Amino acid sequence: MGEMEEADHIATDTSSQKSPLVCEPADQSYIDREDYALTGPVFRNPICKVYRFQTADSKWMLVREQMEECTLSFTIPRQLLSLYIQEDKSRLQDLEDLGELSPHWDNLRKEVVTRYRGIISSYQDTLAEVQKITGSFKPSCCKAQKSLEFIPINLHTQRMRVTCPRKTDALYDIITVGAPAAHFHGFKCGGLQRLLSRYEGEKKSFSTAYQCIYYSPQHTAKAQEVLSTVSLLQPLITSLADQLLQAALEHSSHGLKDALKSLSDKTEQFVHTLKDELVKSALLALHAARPGYVSKSQKQTPVLCHQQGQGGDQNHSPVQGLPGHSPTTPVPESPVVCNNVKGGDSGSLKHQDSIPHHKEYDEEEWDRVWANVAKCLNCVIAKVDKLLEGDNSKQEPAPEQRLADVTTSHNPGDWREQLSPLVSRLKECVLEVVEKAKRAMTFVLLQEAACSIPQGFHLQQRRDVVFSQALAALACGFVMRLYAGLQDKDFLRQLHLVGLVAQFESLLSTYSEEIGMLEDMEVGISDLQKVVFKITEAKTDDLSELQPSVCGRRDHFTVEVPLPQVIFQTLPEEIKEGKPLRVFPVLFNVGINEQQTIAERFGDISLQERINQKNFEILEAYYKTLREKVPLECLPCFQTQADIKELLETLGQNVVTKKRKNVEILWIAGTICRRLNGIRFTSCKSAKDRTSMSVTLEQCALLRDEHQLSKDFFVRALDCMRSRLSQGDIGHWEDPEAGAVTENKPASRHFYPIALLLVSSHLLVVWLILSLVFLLAKYQ
Repeated sequence: MGEMEEADHIATDTSSQKSPLVCEPADQSYIDREDYALTGPVFRNPICKVYRFQTADSKWMLVREQMEECTLSFTIPRQLLSLYIQEDKSRLQDLEDLGELSPHWDNLRKEVVTRYRGIISSYQDTLAEVQKITGSFKPSCCKAQKSLEFIPINLHTQRMRVTCPRKTDALYDIITVGAPAAHFHGFKCGGLQRLLSRYEGEKKSFSTAYQCIYYSPQHTAKAQEVLSTVSLLQPLITSLADQLLQAALEHSSHGLKDALKSLSDKTEQFVHTLKDELVKSALLALHAARPGYVSKSQKQTPVLCHQQGQGGDQNHSPVQGLPGHSPTTPVPESPVVCNNVKGGDSGSLKHQDSIPHHKEYDEEEWDRVWANVAKCLNCVIAKVDKLLEGDNSKQEPAPEQRLADVTTSHNPGDWREQLSPLVSRLKECVLEVVEKAKRAMTFVLLQEAACSIPQGFHLQQRRDVVFSQALAALACGFVMRLYAGLQDKDFLRQLHLVGLVAQFESLLSTYSEEIGMLEDMEVGISDLQKVVFKITEAKTDDLSELQPSVCGRRDHFTVEVPLPQVIFQTLPEEIKEGKPLRVFPVLFNVGINEQQTIAERFGDISLQERINQKNFEILEAYYKTLREKVPLECLPCFQTQADIKELLETLGQNVVTKKRKNVEILWIAGTICRRLNGIRFTSCKSAKDRTSMSVTLEQCALLRDEHQLSKDFFVRALDCMRSRLSQGDIGHWEDPEAGAVTENKPASRHFYPIALLLVSSHLLVVWLILSLVFLLAKYQ
């Protein structure tokens, strides 16, 4: 108990301190880093404080605070920037692949291409600047710097470890980060939530001015989803088809069945992705945009066709019962070559120009091409079943038939020869559908981009910036929570069955510029719903291999977290097989500063109320799903025995209650998050003053409620955690911005007592009233 002894020594010799305290710089050997080999590549520069407090039963607890920087502050934004550049370059290629367009549409395409090239150039410059930086976090003084706009502000991890007599150690983690917001772009016109709402309202008028078809955000999202899915599934189907042929070459019945099942599942997913009238109507609109197009009837304009196409799915699915249907069931429409029997139109399987020029567009063409994929798969299934049936009938031949079998049996290669033509036709059909679908969805996105110039591109850049900051914070929190729960089987079970809740606690006011920050943050946190995590096995034992990586595109990102082989092998099979792990982000905001006092008395707090109500519903839905899939006994136990259901009811009541600065919302939401094994984030404008006040108050409350901190020590513990020290390296604890990506500067944290904050808000109101009276008297 050397640390306890050192704590006693300082407590007796230092009379100026109100509670026993030990503080050491980051390089001291006693800093708790048993898992340093695991966390070293992600978390660095730990700073530690150690306290000793008395409990209610006159015993002593040892409390250790540890703050660290996270390398993901820069590595995640760097990877995101590269993905943004790659995606936009791919979009440029897709626009070129649209082929010849009429002069009107060609001019719009050139303008859109110019905008994309400008974004790519800007992102490349930003990436080059970010790659030059060697720091671990961005200080608040750089929040409006363009070259660092993708980097989160003051991203740090805060861990409190509590050691009590006759009780296992307890860990409490919080990630502190500045509110994800586009500070460089400013908030004069509001934040993302307001700008996006206004933009959608104006886009209809833009579409009329540019003679475009108006597509709603749902249609645009669907187009992006189709593009992403078909680009992913087409090479996968091709690979599975090759596996099927390889199993046929090896004459492996088991391998043939497995390969066929996987091929059927992915092909069914592929076909159902394209089961949307949006693709069909977009192909018709693209045909109308070709040079020399003359419509058959002036009444059937592309806009009308598009609107009619949104009325639900009226066509019968050509892949109905695809995986389980009888492979010999005939398909009446659009015959294809099957089992070496030619149908009436063998040319339907050949590559054709998806948009015929200078003639009437056949609206049924897409349905035929789309259905051919299912028909070709039916042929493959029928042939495999026939081969397996023949193989089973030969497994136990009669003695007198064995000699004949030897002379008449086919070579193993015959299976491949019989399947190869059918598999090749399946690949051709899939490729043809992909080409048509990509052109159609690219044309949808071209129209969406054309009628939104330039505002739409500015909003996309702003959204990219905010999402980058939010994702870096989320990845940091996920990795920290994963490392802490690797030995907890119940946590790992919850992780792959349901996922984790990520609760963001915001202390922004609904006044002045912070309204825009909150509107940015709302959209950024909501966009995290399109992120999933995967745990992978590190290729080597090198620490550099443990850095998380990001892949995907704007509509869906995957963060891969590598673990050492020894640890990876202990994980559940579902996680080792690469099952996507979901995260459910929720945001609760309660302004607490003097600006919030002005907003509540003279302004509007509807934004805060709407955010809290919406995210309460998300949290409640998550709990219902968790309760159905995971026994509640698997959740962590706390001294406070309040039921989670009761806590949710109380939270719901507080959300709808009209009460000024209702911090109970944050307290209850934080408690529920910890009870649900969630990830806790605390944010304000810069993750400094308000954030530090909130974190230290929460830590002392946890010591009181969960570890019986003596009432006499509560205020002393709070003052101790908020105290300013000047001993050497300890000064960096109070000002984490020292030694960041800029030069050192004086400490900027000011730990005001809660009473002073309450009084100052009222004094400000009195000052405003007196000023108003003075001005009126002066002009009278």
